[in-house]
Amino acid sequence: MTPYPSTTPRTDHRYAFTVGFDLDLTLVDSRPGIRAAYAALAAATDTHIDLDLVISRLGPPLVEELRNWFPEERIAEANALYLAGYPQHGIAPSPAMPGALDSLAAIRELGGRSIVVTAKNPRNARLHLDHLGIDADELIGDLWAEDKALALRAHDASVYVGDHIGDVRGARKAGALAVAVPTGPYGAAELRAAGADVVLPGGLTDFPAWLRGHRAGPTG
Repeated sequence: MTPYPSTTPRTDHRYAFTVGFDLDLTLVDSRPGIRAAYAALAAATDTHIDLDLVISRLGPPLVEELRNWFPEERIAEANALYLAGYPQHGIAPSPAMPGALDSLAAIRELGGRSIVVTAKNPRNARLHLDHLGIDADELIGDLWAEDKALALRAHDASVYVGDHIGDVRGARKAGALAVAVPTGPYGAAELRAAGADVVLPGGLTDFPAWLRGHRAGPTG
């Protein structure tokens, strides 16, 4: 698994196609774990953090959220404390999103491979995948919004699935089909307005059937 973006083309001709996925609120319902990790950070730093507000706007990099609660001179400290405590607090409470395992299974059945491209710290992202048995072929962390296109292009992904408008922007910059799931902070209408090519109203539970139709179509 690759814990960083590779700009070297990684096309693997053993596979017919590659699908990329976001992690938080796409493959993993990390809200309970992130809430617990922020609660621990608030206690450790004696800082007020509105936990409900934090988990209502997941997606952007950690430091962007921390700037809402800490002065700039304390961001590095808060970031390090959060990341260090996340394995203890963030992994066990966080289940797979409905349809996540079936989606990766459908990709394999059709001869494809799956990659995870996330803004999350790659070590903690890997812990989520291993804990839940989400067996993606590659993991690339620390990429957000348009920067996700670096990994999507490098791994020749033709589809990218995410819950955030930042995921839509990353897919479009990469020239990949932007498939959105309304399981995060945005509804279907907002995701379409942001440029999503496809919105799956049932989240990943709709993905296997959509993928089979997509691969069977004239451009499949």
